[in-house]
Amino acid sequence: MEDHHLVPKSQGGTVTVPLHRVCHRKIHAELNERELRDRYATVEALRAHPAIADFIRWVANKPPEFTTATFRRRRRA
Repeated sequence: MEDHHLVPKSQGGTVTVPLHRVCHRKIHAELNERELRDRYATVEALRAHPAIADFIRWVANKPPEFTTATFRRRRRA
């Protein structure tokens, strides 16, 4: 488990929630700090993000000790 700042520390956030390591990494691979601050500052909003929702469905049947590489998506300029 890792603590995830709902609003990134660099954006003034202080509230954290515990997340599984691979889920935490997926969030940061998909969303930048500004997106997290402005649109995804709740667990419900994170779960509603299409790529994160797909990932949650996929990882749900994995054992608790499961880990995998997470890659950052390419951002368009």
